[in-house]
Amino acid sequence: MNQVTSFFALLFMFVSLNVQADYSQRSDVQQFIGEMVEKHGFDRNDLELKFVLAKKLDGVLEAIAKPAEKVLTWREYRPIFVTSKRIRRGNEFLKLHHEILKRAEKEYGVPAEIITAIIGVETYYGRLSGKTQVFDSLVTLGFDYPPRSRFFLSELEQFLLLTREEDIDVSVVRGSYAGAMGMPQFISSSYRQYAVDFDGDGKRDLWNSTADVIGSVANYFKVHGWKNGGQVVVPARINGQIEETRNKLKPHTSIADLAKKGVVPKVAVDNDAKATVITLEGKRGKEYWLGLDNFYVITRYNHSAMYAMAVYQLSQEFNVY
Repeated sequence: MNQVTSFFALLFMFVSLNVQADYSQRSDVQQFIGEMVEKHGFDRNDLELKFVLAKKLDGVLEAIAKPAEKVLTWREYRPIFVTSKRIRRGNEFLKLHHEILKRAEKEYGVPAEIITAIIGVETYYGRLSGKTQVFDSLVTLGFDYPPRSRFFLSELEQFLLLTREEDIDVSVVRGSYAGAMGMPQFISSSYRQYAVDFDGDGKRDLWNSTADVIGSVANYFKVHGWKNGGQVVVPARINGQIEETRNKLKPHTSIADLAKKGVVPKVAVDNDAKATVITLEGKRGKEYWLGLDNFYVITRYNHSAMYAMAVYQLSQEFNVY
C-alpha cells in the first residue's frame, strides 16, 4: 500500500468513526462549498477535504454564548488595560519601532501613540494573539451558532479568500476564538480590506511583520475618518440633568448646543465640533466626557466607549520619542 492510498484509507476510517464531526457531509456545508466554487473558483475537492478535517470547537460555542458574569464598570475595566507594565511595554515598542511608527504617522496622519495603544490593548504588543485554529472556529460559528451564523459564514468566505491571496496554509492560522488574527486582531474581512504591505516584501503579514501591523492599523484609522491633529475626547462637567448617552457613540450635537443643555467641556474645544456625551462609572463616581470624531473612529475598531477610552488613556501615558 503506497503512502497516498494509506492516507486515504486512514482518512476514510477517521470519517467513518466520526460521522457527526464530518462537516463535509452536511447539506449546508455542501451549499457553502458550491458557492465558493461558483463565485470564487475554488477547487471543490480541496474544500471538501478541508471540511472533512475541520473540528467542531465546543469551547468556542461556550465562549461566545456564555453571558458575561457581570457588566464591568469603567472603574473595573480601566485597570485591566492601563497598567504600569502595559505602559512600560508600550514605551519599549515606541522606541524600538520609532522610525516605522513615524513613517506611518506621516503617511496616514494617525499618532504613533494611538497605533501603539491599539496593539497594546489588543494583544499586549503581539504577545497574546490567540491560539485557536481560525478555520475551525469560523466553521463552528458559521454552521453551529445560529444567532450570528450569517456574519461568521461571511467571515469564513473572507478567510478562505484571504489565505488564497496571501498564500497562507489554512491549517496553521491561529487567532482568537471569534476569528480575529495577528498582532492587531483583524477579522478576515478587515484583513482583506485594510491590511497593507508596509515593509514592501510583497505580503501583508499581521503576525510576523511589525511594519505591516503598524501600517495596517494606521490605514484602518485613516479609512474610518481619523482627523490628523484632532482632539479625541475631553472631560466635561454637567450642570443639571442630561440624557444618558453612553451607547450613542457617534457625535451628534455641537459643543455649543451641548453647553446650552448644561454639558460644559473642561478644556478648550471648537464650539462647532460635534460630540457625544460619554458617562462612565469611575473610581470617584460618575465621569462625564465628550467624545469627538476621533473617539468615534477608535470605536470602529471595537464598538465600546470603554474600549476607546482605554486606548486613548493608555496612549496618553506613553513617552513619545
